[in-house]
Amino acid sequence: MAIPALPAEYTPPASTSKLTPTVVQPAGKLLTAGPAFLAHVRLMRHHNGDVRAADAAARAAAEAAAAAKANEAGEDDDLGVGDESEDDALLALDPKEWKKQDHYRVLGLSHLRWRTTPEQIKIAHRKKVLRHHPDKKASDNTASVLGLNVNTNDDAFFKCIQKAHEVLTHPERRRQFDSVDPQFLEEIEDVPTEKDFKGKTSPAFLSTFAPIFEREARFSRIQPVPPLAVPTDGLPSTDPSDIAGHEFPKLKMHVEAFYDFWYNFDSWRSFEYLDKEVNEGSDARDDKRYTEKKNKAERARRKKDDIARVRGIVDLCMSVDPRIRHIKQQEKVAREAKKMAGGKKGTPVTTPAAAAAAKKAEEEAKAKKEEEEKAAKADAKKAKAAAATAAKKARRAARAAEEGEAA
Repeated sequence: MAIPALPAEYTPPASTSKLTPTVVQPAGKLLTAGPAFLAHVRLMRHHNGDVRAADAAARAAAEAAAAAKANEAGEDDDLGVGDESEDDALLALDPKEWKKQDHYRVLGLSHLRWRTTPEQIKIAHRKKVLRHHPDKKASDNTASVLGLNVNTNDDAFFKCIQKAHEVLTHPERRRQFDSVDPQFLEEIEDVPTEKDFKGKTSPAFLSTFAPIFEREARFSRIQPVPPLAVPTDGLPSTDPSDIAGHEFPKLKMHVEAFYDFWYNFDSWRSFEYLDKEVNEGSDARDDKRYTEKKNKAERARRKKDDIARVRGIVDLCMSVDPRIRHIKQQEKVAREAKKMAGGKKGTPVTTPAAAAAAKKAEEEAKAKKEEEEKAAKADAKKAKAAAATAAKKARRAARAAEEGEAA
């Protein structure tokens, strides 16, 4: 690449410096050598002379090199952690209202939430800090060069990031936040009711209630929590009622253990996160005591409501559970079979099929007897009506004869 020579009429400006004399440009072409010339060539060839684009590319290369170095050192960066999209509503959060913010969403962990590990929280926080640190954003003009929306609330959102990291890295405070997780509060509003199962097309039992109990199981002090579906050694049951493919004793044992666990459910869910703060600037001891008393009473009320909510779900599930009806039916057949056998030792036990056939025959005989009795009653009623009609006619005839004699 040739550099054009200076114009013939060009004269260098006069220097006002007293320290060094003016360096006169030598005649001829500039030497195409040296690091400055190579940098100029790279700028023109790769970035079309755009200095800002060159700086952004250099920063991206440095970050990629740092990430590669961290991976070589054994610091694995989970894909997708901290890389969720950030909308304007998220970037405009007010750090003063940090209790209303979704900490998982702020750190880009909303797809993991309570399942997020401490290492994933650390990685996501590091990514967010690198992206939203006020000092970095102040000198980063990449977004404006590429025509992207530049957030003007960087300082405030950075404080939200720090608050989210502070809450989620503290085990007790994270538990308190998980107890009132905004996504969980939305999910518990969408729970089926008894009315949903009274129609002709009621929802499938297993697919409706299994996710609900899986969601509530996170709060159990006792782990592991028995699942709603009966465990199988091979492939899971395809029966939406979870009856087919299970032996009756195993089915009965699992169902009884499941409801026994959930009717004695011990939840660690608490509501301290929703406590009202003491008024700022108030040093009055009475104000603090009053606020603490109100918070304690409100926590107890919310806990009571939550226990009632879980109990309501268990009651509804048990009332529509087809396995409960199946168990009761099988137990009734077994009792009738035992009753027919007389309960004597040495008497062969009647199979459920035989007991069902005997029951059917007994019901048919009973129905036939009822029909005969009904027919006999109908005949007796007709005979009685005929006798009454004959007696009425006889009385009329006697009355007519008496009137004729009197005339």
